Amino acid sequence: MKSTGIVRKMDELGRIVLPIELRNKLEIGPKDPIEIFTDGDRIVLKKYQPCCILCGSTSDNVLINEKRVCKKCIEKLNDLK
Repeated sequence: MKSTGIVRKMDELGRIVLPIELRNKLEIGPKDPIEIFTDGDRIVLKKYQPCCILCGSTSDNVLINEKRVCKKCIEKLNDLK
C-alpha cells in the first residue's frame, strides 16, 4: 500500500473529505458509490463497480432477479443444458 502523505480529520458526524487530487486520479465523481472494506485495523475505500456474481467481471453485465451476471457466464450456463 502506498502512502499519499495526506492526513484529514474526521468531523463530528464521522465524515472525511477525500482530496480532489485523489478523486480526479481515481475518477470518482460526485455521488459515485464507494465500497467500504476492512482489512485488520485498516479501512479501505474503493469505487464501487457492479460485477458478475459468478466470475467478478465488470463488463457486459445484465441484471437477472436483481443479481448481475455477465454474458459469458450466461453462455456457459446455457451450454450446461
